[in-house]
Amino acid sequence: MTLPADDPPSKRRLFPWGCEDLDDNPQMSGKDATQGPYTLSGPVPRPDAARMPIRGDLAHIAFAGRYFVPHYVVPQPRAVMPGGAPVLAAPAEGADEVCTLMEGDSFEVLDLSGAWAWGCLGPEGPVGYVHIDRLEPVN
Repeated sequence: MTLPADDPPSKRRLFPWGCEDLDDNPQMSGKDATQGPYTLSGPVPRPDAARMPIRGDLAHIAFAGRYFVPHYVVPQPRAVMPGGAPVLAAPAEGADEVCTLMEGDSFEVLDLSGAWAWGCLGPEGPVGYVHIDRLEPVN
């Protein structure tokens, strides 16, 4: 459906590439639009930030489809260097220690900021920050 250009803005097509056909698409209209694994069905319980790698801006890819965030991250595995490394609750020296990683342990990096890597031991946690000089790529 194409309307003449002299029609008022309220009568013009919102999307010139043809989205006026959405009502004809069973996946995008009526009752069918609310079916499937990704429906907005109401609030979900807030995840435990200390155990689940989910923040307001990103989440571990394992939570895609369960929690809505702008970005889902495929973790980058890193190995803990000799001497081990503390996992901290905040990106600062002296922050509360969540746990201690031993040499060779795997840490899943989800975000890097300054000298800190934010990540987890796995999708079920624990979650925290490790100083990047304590991590090396996995071979």
